[in-house]
Amino acid sequence: MRKHEPSLLSRPLARRTVLAGAAGVIAAPFVARLAHAAGKAIRISTPGADAEWQSKALVKFKEALEKEAPGAFDVQIHFNGTLFGQGTEIEAMQRGNLEVGMISPQDIAELIPEYSIFTTGYLMRDAKHLDAVYDGEIGKEYKARVSKDVDIHIVRSQYLGTRHVVLRQPKDVKVPKDLAGVKLRMPGSASWQFLGKALGASPTPLAFEEIYLALQTGTIDGLENPLPDIISNKFYEVSKQIVLTSHMVANTFFTFSNKFWNGLDAKQKAAIEKAEAAAKAFNDEGVLSTEKEAVAFFESKGLKVTTPDVPVFRAQVLKAFSESDFAKTWPKGMLQRIEAA
Repeated sequence: MRKHEPSLLSRPLARRTVLAGAAGVIAAPFVARLAHAAGKAIRISTPGADAEWQSKALVKFKEALEKEAPGAFDVQIHFNGTLFGQGTEIEAMQRGNLEVGMISPQDIAELIPEYSIFTTGYLMRDAKHLDAVYDGEIGKEYKARVSKDVDIHIVRSQYLGTRHVVLRQPKDVKVPKDLAGVKLRMPGSASWQFLGKALGASPTPLAFEEIYLALQTGTIDGLENPLPDIISNKFYEVSKQIVLTSHMVANTFFTFSNKFWNGLDAKQKAAIEKAEAAAKAFNDEGVLSTEKEAVAFFESKGLKVTTPDVPVFRAQVLKAFSESDFAKTWPKGMLQRIEAA
């Protein structure tokens, strides 16, 4: 055997090494193309379960965006607060750790105190009124201020539903004083807690994902939520009564971090806006449809559905907000502008 000639045993190994190296060189551009094909990652965090209309609408958004901009984005949806808990999304977006959060007016009011006006109970009349406010001139001002002061971009408002009181045990509720002593789960922000007190209850802060167990064990006496969310999260399994207080026509904002949004070109932004328009239409139609059927559904599950003296509730809640420290910061004339929208 020649001095520098590889042995018969080493030849196949050498050949395999060369082939593997060649394969790596060939595969590198392919892997790069795959990474590029995945597109820009859009992580979406929501506290809701996947059965909620808002969550289904996120799936609709993902599908619509892929049609509008094939391969440009990689939409990753995280349900049940598994990525970021309710109320922590804005900070995550500001840090650049989250691209999209489902943000409430109450979240915004924590950072822009005068916008607590948008958290007032019995303020909005219905879903159409919500759109008239947030898609009109008021909405333009709102979005610009939020972008400047909070560093997030609101794409669109979606209808969350009209909120009502849900009780673990039946109770005769006609007026706010009938809720005295009731431990009513409310989100932790100041405006949410104030609303709970204005309704006559004892507001108890609790993470959304903890509600079911808290109702089951008696840690709380009830909650307030839109009827479709009560259905999708199966709170009716651990509740006995729905009190139709209709105390808030609620919405949520589909919101991007400014860092991500400002890095997109005009075509990408247009694709996102079009996809979100489709998702909003899907969401709003689903919520409204479910609300129409909700009372019959709850009664079929054995729950008692009652209607209190809503005008008395409305008068007390509006009086409480208008006389509060919140109202001292409200923009002059904004209440009238909202009512007239």
